Amino acid sequence: MEERKCLECGEILKGRIDQKFCDDQCRSAYNNRKFSDSYNLIRRVNRTLKKNRKILSDLNPDGKATIPRILLENIGFDFNYHTHTYTNRNGQTYFFCYDQGYLQISPNKCLLVKKEE
Repeated sequence: MEERKCLECGEILKGRIDQKFCDDQCRSAYNNRKFSDSYNLIRRVNRTLKKNRKILSDLNPDGKATIPRILLENIGFDFNYHTHTYTNRNGQTYFFCYDQGYLQISPNKCLLVKKEE
C-alpha cells in the first residue's frame, strides 16, 4: 500500500484512509495559501464598497442631500464600485453602495439618497 502524505508539509499520514492533512494547522495553511488570491480580491472590493458607503453615509445624515461631485472625489470615493443600481420612471440611474446611493444630477453635482426599507 502506498504511503499517504500531508498535502501541506509532506509528513506521512497515519489514521483514516481519507485523511489529507496531519493536523488542523496544516489544513488551515494549505487552504489559506490556496484561496489567498481570490480572498485578497474580494477583501479589496469589499473594503472599497464599505469605504464608499461610509463616505455617502457621513455626507448624508438626513437621508437626502445635494453635494458637489468634486467633494466625493477629494474624500476618496471610487465611482467604479457600487453594489447595485436603480433606474426610476424618468430613466435616471441611481448607484448604490448597500443602502446609500447617489444620482449624478449634473456633471458637477450629485444627489445623495438613502434607500428606505
